[in-house]
Amino acid sequence: MNALFYFLIWAVIIFVMMRFGCGAHVMGHGHGKAKHGDANHSRQKNAEELRWIPPTKDVDPVCGKTVSTDKAKPSVHDGSVYYFCSRECRERFEAAPEQYVGPGAKTETPTPQLEDRHV
Repeated sequence: MNALFYFLIWAVIIFVMMRFGCGAHVMGHGHGKAKHGDANHSRQKNAEELRWIPPTKDVDPVCGKTVSTDKAKPSVHDGSVYYFCSRECRERFEAAPEQYVGPGAKTETPTPQLEDRHV
């Protein structure tokens, strides 16, 4: 009987600590201060307001052609999105992006290639 009584006392103590004490944030209850859920909700609301809209056209950094971004092959490098006219241009860029963007990029403007090259 003593064991059951001690178990009941410990269960009540743990329940009170989880409900009102140090475990309240784990259970989703606040300490009477600013609630954690409110901050997450405001961050989520701000993230919903910030939407990235891609440009309608961009220049392929490999061959220099102007491409429509809705049909282009995209690739991300250093947090920037680059659009390519074909899979081959994208693969050439991904193999050596420093040749096409950044401080080591070619300074001359690339010559546009013919449309039928990337079939």
